Amino acid sequence: MSLKSIAYAALMTALSFTPALADGIMVHDAYARSSGASAKSGAAFMTLMNTGDSDDRLIGVRSDIAAKTELHTHVEDANGVMKMQHVMEGFAIPAGGQHALERGGDHLMLMGLKAPLEQGESIAVTLIFEKAGEMDVEIPVDQERKAGAHSH
Repeated sequence: MSLKSIAYAALMTALSFTPALADGIMVHDAYARSSGASAKSGAAFMTLMNTGDSDDRLIGVRSDIAAKTELHTHVEDANGVMKMQHVMEGFAIPAGGQHALERGGDHLMLMGLKAPLEQGESIAVTLIFEKAGEMDVEIPVDQERKAGAHSH
């Protein structure tokens, strides 16, 4: 491997851990997972931070990696069973606050995956905010991440 290739790989690795920022919204600790190599769906998780002076809202998501992308949450039905549900109104991110998209809670759902989510690769996602507009984010695939674990 040439010195140029090594430097490029190091830069790409560093950038994957750099938070994305647009109009007061910052994305931190993003990662994606699927339930297996042949899975038809996957999910992405992250913390959305609002450094601005006014509330904002994540109202949509899109990605070429899947036939359909949605904002989802888990809700408990009358029988105590947890089910995923599309959240049409999106997720509020208060001014000076944050909103966690995490396993077992709110998350980005990737349905009809066009290719497997491979460990160590990344996926391109566009987050759509009510006020901040669109933000393109590269989300690393981390199939080994344990629930509640955070990268630095």
